Amino acid sequence: MSQTLDEIMKKNIALMTACDVVYQQWEHEPILDFDTDERVGERLGWTATPTKSLFLSFKSGGHALLLTHKDARLDSKSVKALMGQRPSIASNEEMIATLGCVPGAVCPFGLPEHIPLLVDDTLFGFDTLMYTPGPPEFTFAFAAKDLPVLLSALPNPIHLIGQPADA
Repeated sequence: MSQTLDEIMKKNIALMTACDVVYQQWEHEPILDFDTDERVGERLGWTATPTKSLFLSFKSGGHALLLTHKDARLDSKSVKALMGQRPSIASNEEMIATLGCVPGAVCPFGLPEHIPLLVDDTLFGFDTLMYTPGPPEFTFAFAAKDLPVLLSALPNPIHLIGQPADA
């Protein structure tokens, strides 16, 4: 059974608190697409780097979540080299059933423990990162230097993955 959006949000707040990571939080209209994201970001004056979470499935029935920059594209070859299987983007129904997230607002933290988190290593080069902590009407931002601290506190398998320069 998947978790609720409220439970995902509480897990994110607990993770930030447990790791002593300072974060900003905004409440706004639901963001479920990039156009709304840009419009809300302009209105609120966001300067942090937006991230994107892609929920992946494999023919074996397994899953992974790729955390990357919002403009990056899925590099199937890199994921296959890392995971041993070619990925595809999971269907909305599969994602909802497994994670409890809303399509367009997939949260990278608070995943079921068996789901690996693939982290685009380019994210470490930014100053501040933004993501959706579950409910699509909230956005969190934190210093990218704190990403390793957050990742080390997660029970999930964590894998770093490089993205091609033209992604």
